[in-house]
Amino acid sequence: MAELVYRPVIGAARTMFKALDLKIDTQGSEHIPKTGGAVLVSNHISYLDFIFTGLAALPQKRLVRFMAKESVFRHKVSGPLMRGMKHIPVDRKQGEDAYAHALASLRSGEIIGVFPEATISQSFTLKSFKSGAARLAQEAGVPLIPMALWGTQRIWTKGRPRNFKRSHTPVTIRVGAPVEAPTDQYAGAITRRLREGVQELLEAAQRAYPVRPRDASDTWWVPAHLGGTAPTPAEVREAS
Repeated sequence: MAELVYRPVIGAARTMFKALDLKIDTQGSEHIPKTGGAVLVSNHISYLDFIFTGLAALPQKRLVRFMAKESVFRHKVSGPLMRGMKHIPVDRKQGEDAYAHALASLRSGEIIGVFPEATISQSFTLKSFKSGAARLAQEAGVPLIPMALWGTQRIWTKGRPRNFKRSHTPVTIRVGAPVEAPTDQYAGAITRRLREGVQELLEAAQRAYPVRPRDASDTWWVPAHLGGTAPTPAEVREAS
């Protein structure tokens, strides 16, 4: 039943991408297993990241079930869609329910999508990772699949107006080799290794990105350490 909802949503997303004339460059989708459970782990820089993360799994004919904050499921438009696609609501006060739900899905052979930074990074750099993804992979006996997105922040991100114009924005997606999560290792050590993998993929995506800011007013989407005017992680913390 979920696929009756999920596939039309994918079609609608592709129609939107075509209307916006997005230039999507995806590499590494072959690392996503064609069968069996896995935890797909990405950086988080845009409200639309779940769409692009799911897009990376389509060449393997896989549908990703995302863990998302519970408020999204209460929205009158997104709620029915999220439930229909079998995504997993996360109530931060009762996280054990979402964890159990995700674990059962992994054991049944599903791919679960996780953003371990928990919230959008306004500096567009990697924040610290929570260990839940690693613990899920350990307990379910499935691999972690690291990936990175770049360019999605130019479409719609926190604190910036949406850009749903036909602006030909490039989006770069990189998927890496699986990271194993053996039960005889600490989840923290696995999480550090996972984060290093995502960082490498993020840097590769940034190097491959085909455009640079047009002028000084267009440097907001580039991290400060790369010469842009996005706030530094310290500035984001001070402002919060």
